[in-house]
Amino acid sequence: MVAIIDYDAGNIRSVEKAVNSLGSEVMITRNANEILSQDHIILPGVGAFGDAMEKLSKYGLVDVIKEVADRQIPLLGICLGQQLFFERSEESEGVEGLGLLKGEVVKLPTETGLKVPNIGWNSLELHNGGRLFKGIEEGSFVYFVHSYYCKAEQRDVVKATIEYGTRADVSVEKGNIFATQFHPEKSSDIGLKILDNFLQVR
Repeated sequence: MVAIIDYDAGNIRSVEKAVNSLGSEVMITRNANEILSQDHIILPGVGAFGDAMEKLSKYGLVDVIKEVADRQIPLLGICLGQQLFFERSEESEGVEGLGLLKGEVVKLPTETGLKVPNIGWNSLELHNGGRLFKGIEEGSFVYFVHSYYCKAEQRDVVKATIEYGTRADVSVEKGNIFATQFHPEKSSDIGLKILDNFLQVR
């Protein structure tokens, strides 16, 4: 069973549909006991960093997510979910992230002439043998919607990057913690393969 953490974050239904299509049952919940009793946990997200952290705090989910990490239950952050794993974001000065990964979230550069937010498909550069990318070819295209990107302090956790006016870290992995800045649930067969790879993690 897969638990999708419900904190009013947007893209839950599309993630649910994608996971269901892979043959896994899904529970959408913010109940701590239900979350901690599942085999895999997904933290989705669309919106602003500060608002999301406020809602996670409001629903008592910050400590639950940290306990998921401590218990080594496979945990996947998607889009804003990846950003929340880091320590802080330029989008919401003074707001602490979950701090599961060292680093920060910064705004995509606008001086390059590229549109911000970055909406659309981009090709992945793969690094460091990420388990999410087993069977995925270098240069595969995935779908993005974001104005901010992650800068990981520990470079060995970075499993995929893109070029979009800068080098952006778009997938990270550390122990049982996985994350993608892109939306695998909107990335066609490549995205479903990435989600399936996550569901195979034990």
